[in-house]
Parts: sequence; structure tokens; C-alpha cells
Amino acid sequence: MTYRISEQQRNMFGRVAVIYGGNSAERPVSLNSGQAVYNALTAAGVNAFLLDLYGPTGELNPVEQLQQEKIDAAFLILHGRVGEDGVIQGLLEMMAIPYTGSRVAASALGMDKLRSKQLFVGAGLPTPPFRVLRSESDLSLCAAELDFPLMIKPAHEGSSIGMHKVDNASDLRSAWEDACRYDQSVIAEKWITGAEFTVAILNNQALPAIRLETPHDFYDYDAKYEADDTRYLFDDTLSPEKDSELLRLSEQAFIAIGCKSWGRVDVMQDKEGHFYLLEVNTTPGMTDHSLVPMAAKQAGISFEQLVVEILKEAN
Repeated sequence: MTYRISEQQRNMFGRVAVIYGGNSAERPVSLNSGQAVYNALTAAGVNAFLLDLYGPTGELNPVEQLQQEKIDAAFLILHGRVGEDGVIQGLLEMMAIPYTGSRVAASALGMDKLRSKQLFVGAGLPTPPFRVLRSESDLSLCAAELDFPLMIKPAHEGSSIGMHKVDNASDLRSAWEDACRYDQSVIAEKWITGAEFTVAILNNQALPAIRLETPHDFYDYDAKYEADDTRYLFDDTLSPEKDSELLRLSEQAFIAIGCKSWGRVDVMQDKEGHFYLLEVNTTPGMTDHSLVPMAAKQAGISFEQLVVEILKEAN
């Protein structure tokens, strides 16, 4: 049976804009996420509509669109820059439009992998050793300090865009150059060999952890959104104590960044069993391949219930 809200709740939510699309490299993912959220909200009885603030070629003016529409609340499902980084959040606050998810500062920090990692270090939370690659001269120093393999990543992109696993010095330069196409800020991170987990957060509480298995070198864009051979496992290899440790660490990371309501935390576990925080996602994907709906389902929460729970926290 499809989850339905009451008439009182429908009136309380009012007219809800599902803000999606955007103009970042993650626009295609956001379009799919937004459509899925819209379908679930309307199935639950919410008076929702889709709003692409930029249009397919960036021809639309976001401010004008927000001014023209009657919006009682915004369900933000933009991914990447100018959507997940605090910019739209700040605009909505200036326009007094309630919105879902984390506030301005937490959104900006969550989108910035470098500052997130610096914050984790300052908070005493485990994260893989890293170095900032500001110029070509940093490459050899980074290789000497961290050794191979390395993960090279743009600091302000999501969906694994521009990320590369590097096994030797000859590939380091090309990986850095490609990452620089997406961002002026690039980081090199010590590769952690072991299991990869993701932990969804709903109402500031961790949902069941998912272990990711892929034949790719890592959980890259193709493994996330296109491949059919990625495995999503609700892990039976962790002891109850390690599972609890993983969930608590994820909640600590979420709180340290200052996040609110919902999100997702990505974590690696090395062969000795130690966990390392990779990043916090403040507006994760909500496609048919997405992890938050998967974790919610494992916890007995339907997709319709999930989006309504997120919407309840809009302010």
C-alpha cells in the first residue's frame, strides 16, 4: 500500500517546489533524483511541482523563477556546485522560503572535501592521510609522503567526478591534470585497501550501513549510476560492536560538519578493521541506484515515507 499523508499534513506543507537540475557537472543525476522525489511526494499526496532553476542550457534566471512561483517549501535535490554548496540555501533563506536539508555553512563544508577532512582531523575523527596539490611541484612531494596507491579528487565535486586511483608516478600527473579540469583545489588521499561502506542519516540518526562491492577500482560514477554489477550489501561480516562503531562514527561526522535532517556518510575500513571517514554528502542522490532510499527500505521506511520525513524538517 502506498504511503499517504493526511489532508492536514497536505495543507501544512502547502505548495512544495522540488528544486532539481542545476548547472553543475552532476546535473544529469539531479534530474533523475528530482523526478524520483517528485513522483514519491505526489504519490504520498503532497502538492509538489518540479522546478529546474537553470534550464537545460542555463538560460533561466534562478531568482526570477523563485519570485514568480508560489512556494511554501522547497525540497532541495540539487547536486554539486551552486546547489549543494550553500549558495541556493543562502538565497532561499534571504527569500524566507523554508527548505530541506543542511543549512548554509554545513552545505558549504560538506561540499568541500578538503575543509571537511581538515575539520575531521581537528575533531579527532579518523580520515585517510592527505595532501593538497596546488601545483605540479607538489606531485613528487605527495608521492614521497603518502606513497602509492593514491586517490586524486577535486575538492568540490561529487558523484566521483574527476576522481582517479593512481598506482604509480607516471599516472599521477595525468590524474591531477584531469582533476584540475573540474576544480582549482585538488587533494591526494592515501588509498585505503579494504571494505567501503556508506551510512545514510535520517532525522540525524544513522540507518543500516551498506557495504559496497564493485569490480571497478572504486565506487566511481559508472558503478554508482550505470553499472548493473555493483553489489549493495547489508553487511553480515561486521561484528555487532564494529557495526555500532561504524554507525556512531558516521553520526559524529554528520554532527561535526553541522549537518541537519538527512545526508550520507562514506567510510572505508582497512584490513585491520579501522574505519576512515571519506566525506559527508548533504544532498545525496535519490535515483533508482541511490543508497539513502536503499538504507531506508532496509529500515522499513518506504520511498514515499522517506521523502515526507525529509520534507517535515524543512524550515
